[in-house]
Amino acid sequence: MRVLVVGSGGREHALAWSLSRSDSLDELHAAPGNPGIAALAHCHPVRADDHGALVSLARELRIDLVVVGPEAPLVAGLADELRHRGIAVFGPSAAAARIEGSKSFAKEVMDAAGVPTARTLPIAQPPCVIKLDGLAAGKGVWVCRTQDELESALEAAQASDQPFHVEELLEGPELSLFAIAAGEAAVAFPPARDYKRIGDGDTGPNTGGMGSFSPLPDVADDEAEEILEIVHRPVLRELVGRGAPFQGLLYAGLMRTKDGLRVIEFNCRFGDPETQSLLPRLANDLLPHLAGDLSQQLEMADRAAVTVVVSGGEYPERGDQGTPIEGIEAAEATGALVFHAGTALHDGQLVTNGGRILNVVGAGATVAEARSTAYEAAAHIDFTGMHLRTDIAANV
Repeated sequence: MRVLVVGSGGREHALAWSLSRSDSLDELHAAPGNPGIAALAHCHPVRADDHGALVSLARELRIDLVVVGPEAPLVAGLADELRHRGIAVFGPSAAAARIEGSKSFAKEVMDAAGVPTARTLPIAQPPCVIKLDGLAAGKGVWVCRTQDELESALEAAQASDQPFHVEELLEGPELSLFAIAAGEAAVAFPPARDYKRIGDGDTGPNTGGMGSFSPLPDVADDEAEEILEIVHRPVLRELVGRGAPFQGLLYAGLMRTKDGLRVIEFNCRFGDPETQSLLPRLANDLLPHLAGDLSQQLEMADRAAVTVVVSGGEYPERGDQGTPIEGIEAAEATGALVFHAGTALHDGQLVTNGGRILNVVGAGATVAEARSTAYEAAAHIDFTGMHLRTDIAANV
């Protein structure tokens, strides 16, 4: 198969890495890709939001399957445009992608499907959570335990020019569960856990994610099927009933509360950085599943993976551009994987080009062993202002 991966981040590098190992792959292309993806695929200078150019590129390259990484093109209807021109795509229609594009729509679907989630509150008072309704790159949520935090969150939400709502603050460990879905059919990855805040000990503002790991100590891999039955399948059936069948990756952000499992949010694509920890655990071929063959379960190797995100020093307030990066080859020589998330080449020198710059992934027989590998590798990487959390998968 000829495959085109759309996107330029660490998630897309991980997808390209996994797809490059497929026996079914003939050619791998990316748009726009990044310097890491370029070692695995033919990269084309077409932006993920340029739908017309992506359609033209896919037709020119005679692509058999387009795999869309980021959420914004899906919410904007990229998958529809490709399908209307006879091009197969892994990713939901704009109608189905509203499950991520509008939190109010997601609440409506969950209520209709009987899926447990946080209650919407009529009045903003602590403790509560403020959530933007639309896309916000993982940074549109404010947890408010005090009046000062609430006032700051309301000010930020009002400045966003987006609708927002208030919901109850749930407490408990979070987890992510990904399901490859086609209509009402779905197969699940095992649970993973990510770290959303910028600082050690879950301090500071929310980010797109500063690290992840799998498997989890408190939710076994084989519990994925039970969660799929409680959470994903009712939502998939509801979307079919609304004439918006979901085809792609349905990602549930979940919390285990004292009252049971609750959905925090749904996303319409592979999560970042959980994907970077899940794909290195995958034992069978990813490509047939993305191409729509859900006759087999996703098989996971008996190993753990830990991802440490390396960001620019001022992330998430702003990104970093043009700072030289050193040490990636030394990091990879330790046995770790290094996925490029925000990099570029400038006169042959690898430089920063974003907020989250690199994802360092360690694998091992246990989470502790994988964690050690990831941090040993990350210690070789250096650029001015680089930041990483030191507590990813600690005490697991």
